[in-house]
Amino acid sequence: MAYDVEFTPEVEALTAPAWAKVKDQVTPLEWRVHAPLIAQINRLKAEKNAVILAHNYMTPEIFHGVGDYVGDSLGLAREAARSDARIIVQAGVHFMAETSKVLCPDKTVLIPDLRAGCSLASSITGADVRLIKQRYPGLPVVTYVNTTADVKAETDICCTSANAVQVVEWAAREWGVDKVILIPDEYLARNVAAQTDVKIIAWAGSCEVHKRFTVEDIAEMRLAYPGAEILAHPECPEDVLNAADFAGSTAAMSNYVETRRPKQVVLITECSMAANVAGDVPDVKFIGPCNMCPHMKRITLRNILDALQKEQFEVTVDPAIADRARLAVQRMIDLPPPAIPARYDLVKARGHHVDVEMI
Repeated sequence: MAYDVEFTPEVEALTAPAWAKVKDQVTPLEWRVHAPLIAQINRLKAEKNAVILAHNYMTPEIFHGVGDYVGDSLGLAREAARSDARIIVQAGVHFMAETSKVLCPDKTVLIPDLRAGCSLASSITGADVRLIKQRYPGLPVVTYVNTTADVKAETDICCTSANAVQVVEWAAREWGVDKVILIPDEYLARNVAAQTDVKIIAWAGSCEVHKRFTVEDIAEMRLAYPGAEILAHPECPEDVLNAADFAGSTAAMSNYVETRRPKQVVLITECSMAANVAGDVPDVKFIGPCNMCPHMKRITLRNILDALQKEQFEVTVDPAIADRARLAVQRMIDLPPPAIPARYDLVKARGHHVDVEMI
């Protein structure tokens, strides 16, 4: 596919608002390559009645340049359900595109690279969930939205890292039980267990990005940057959260930085998150470390443009699976939005290992 890659004065003017957001993260030389692609993508979106849902882990030129709706999994799910576009392009990973298709069965949902998967989503299958329900009959199953449609179809309600405590407690009340199955992220389950009296049954799944962070990483950051505030994602191990100043979803971390405006901040999550938040808070200094998600990084401006031009890599879900998965996702969406920031005070207050029952 040939691209119009000339960096003309018109392209420069069209992309100036995005450049203002990313100029501290992207070099001028890189921008001369990115800007023509951004201009073409935005033109095609208007022509084809398309929108791009860009996750917080997209690179800055995607997040600020072409994302119509940006945010965490819960926010993007809500926007997919509300969108009146004909085409949805998921700038994220495959389970997110499936979720958009489940919520919008009459829309065309595209993903720029079919290989953009997720280690957490691949850790469990619908068949696994059916066996879990046989082992624990009568208990509600709460499934993290970072799962495939066939897993969601076996689920009572979905959750995200932003609302997991809220959803677990809702499920316990609705089913009249004191124990809930929360799958598949073991670390999220342990961190939720520290904030509620509901007993948690967990699955041994994890995110390959967040599980690599250690308390040694945080200790090194505190020594090198004693004034920095450290924010961690709840998919990290519980000792990492205990060592952090704050823990919450990507939306909660963004809100924390934007409202508190710390002079220095460390985000213990995927690399692009810090770059994207930095575009809105130029007065805050962001410090490493970060780990890169190889799946998220499969999405580029060039393959977004290819997907739109050719309307290729459509994501489909079997209608029978989609109908059952939709109930679980819609139950989550219908709950009131979680309070932000979602501070994990109980994790820090207890400061010790929280027992969960492992499947």
